[in-house]
Amino acid sequence: MAQGSGVRRHLCGIRTAWTEAVSAADAVGDVARAVGDSALSQIVVFFSADYDAEILARELETRFPGIPVAGCSMSGGIAPAGGLDRGLVAIAFPAERFRIVSTVLDAIDHLDVERTASAVRALRRTLDPSERCREADPAAAGRRFALSLIDGLANAEETVVSAIAWALDGIPIVGGSAGDDLRFRDAVLLHGGRIHRKAAVLVLVETEFAVEIFKSDNFEPTATKFVVTASDGERRTVHELNAEPAAREYAMAIGLDPEGLSPMSFAAYPLAVKVGGEYFCRSIRRMNEDGSLSFFCAVDEGVVLTLAEPRDIVASTRTELSRLDAALGGVDLIIGFECVLRRLDAESRQVRQGVTDLYRRYNVVGFETFGEQYRAMHLNQTFTGIAIGKSLAVADPGDALPPAAP
Repeated sequence: MAQGSGVRRHLCGIRTAWTEAVSAADAVGDVARAVGDSALSQIVVFFSADYDAEILARELETRFPGIPVAGCSMSGGIAPAGGLDRGLVAIAFPAERFRIVSTVLDAIDHLDVERTASAVRALRRTLDPSERCREADPAAAGRRFALSLIDGLANAEETVVSAIAWALDGIPIVGGSAGDDLRFRDAVLLHGGRIHRKAAVLVLVETEFAVEIFKSDNFEPTATKFVVTASDGERRTVHELNAEPAAREYAMAIGLDPEGLSPMSFAAYPLAVKVGGEYFCRSIRRMNEDGSLSFFCAVDEGVVLTLAEPRDIVASTRTELSRLDAALGGVDLIIGFECVLRRLDAESRQVRQGVTDLYRRYNVVGFETFGEQYRAMHLNQTFTGIAIGKSLAVADPGDALPPAAP
């Protein structure tokens, strides 16, 4: 494999591969050689926005004939060897002990909720075993999860993830919003050998291994509050906070001049909304020329936003990953979705290496997002994902785990 590439086989049989190859064709070649010709049920990929997406899709179809491939563009990759500023990250699910189905939901910027729910229910039915099998294995529902990949520039995540969660009827969902670094020009999805925009990809997984979804953040609310007094929810733009120009009011609260606002300051001082007794980040995307603020999530008039302050990102991440490790009797692999603003914040505080070391320790693979999904919520500045354990969910003396990777 090329320099900057690698592969790992996990106990559950999943192979993760990554490469920093410059061209899409070379990147797919690296991954194909790493994965080999094993029997696969699904490949999920996250790829640099610098790649020609059409070439990438064509090369994946050629290199992995007959194997379903889904994926999206990213704002940075996460591999078991560490973070990638660019490149291709692949998760190859084995046919053994993993049953997977997927679909694409198009035109999400004009979402038909009923049609979307019907499509998700139809997909779920293809995963459901027969009634006889279900009776023989009632625990199957507890070993299912869904991965959502959503165009992060379509401004539709809230509606999409809510419709999906409703139709999944209890199957937990986690995922991330496709991005393009911080250019905000073009995010793309990949499914069925084709490139899609203004779309979402849904992957349903049933496995024999113990799994648990999670979310982690490193912020806590302060006493500083803002009431959204003028906004455009459809465009995710807030014009006024506390009846004052939004950028100026926010900048004054964090001790900056509005002209000094940047992605780094937005990452360091996010805003949060309280839902059901819990705070969720609503991160700022950019300041506009008219003094308004664009967000990564929809923010409606009348909403109360709370200024949040940082906690130790390394310590908070370590606490959550340790909890998962104990709950599952050992974490084998984590498919993770991390907000790109978390990376910027970790870099500004010079602690990114500490976070990266934790991700290596727990075999985190995934991508940096324009937003995260957790159950029916769309979030910002959060780390969400699915942890897959080293042990089977239902012990059977006749079952043998795949051998550990060298």
